[in-house]
Amino acid sequence: MGKAVIKAADAAGLELVPVSFGTEEESGQKVEVCGKEIQVHGLSDRESVLASVFDKYPNMIVVDYTVPAAVNGNAELYSKVGVPFVMGTTGGDRVRLHETIENSNVYAVISPQMGKQVVAFLAAMEIMAEQFPGAFSGYSLQVLESHQAGKLDTSGTAKAVISCFQKLGVSFDMDQIQMIRDPKQQLEMVGVPEEHLPGHAFHMYHLTSPDQTVSFEFQHNVCGRSIYAEGTVDAVLFLSKKVQLKADKRIYNMIDVLREGNMR
Repeated sequence: MGKAVIKAADAAGLELVPVSFGTEEESGQKVEVCGKEIQVHGLSDRESVLASVFDKYPNMIVVDYTVPAAVNGNAELYSKVGVPFVMGTTGGDRVRLHETIENSNVYAVISPQMGKQVVAFLAAMEIMAEQFPGAFSGYSLQVLESHQAGKLDTSGTAKAVISCFQKLGVSFDMDQIQMIRDPKQQLEMVGVPEEHLPGHAFHMYHLTSPDQTVSFEFQHNVCGRSIYAEGTVDAVLFLSKKVQLKADKRIYNMIDVLREGNMR
């Protein structure tokens, strides 16, 4: 995701700050993307490095695509240094995440889903749930989500859609989600193209009426990462404007970005 965002940002004409953070074992490595050499720093000196880089690039915005276990510590770091950030990483303690930002002065866009079109679908689901609560009362729900093997947690997008179905009257526990991470199952059962096994996001929702005579299916499948990278760049541009305007609101999501209506 980091490389995909760099490519999208470069194509959009944004200036890339050639600094990244990784594990202690990755410290000192250099990665070349779009003809730019990026220095990777480890965990031990990340606060001093980030503060130094932010001082040099005061208009900088951090993009965070890491792992669930890093979400809260990273947010606390960005808040401590005072750097605005866009976080597409899922998982972690989301309540604590929002509390961290609320207790600081930083601006942030936080969204478990950065794909603009998928976010629009989520927004439509939320509107339906708000306007027609209980419309699917008694219906049963099956949910299957498939992502590349490196995604450790259950899809945040699936959870968001399910929460809408719950408001619509469907009884469903999050631990009922069928999470597919095995490449063989992804090929044979889900139908993921082989070339996209290293990067995909397939979601399927199947609703059935109590008497089994009516069924509904919702599906959104993404191959590759470009949809998320493009949405991330839009979020960066959006957040940059909010920082410059010193907006009263400081915590945003991708629906806020969509509503602004200034996407490329």
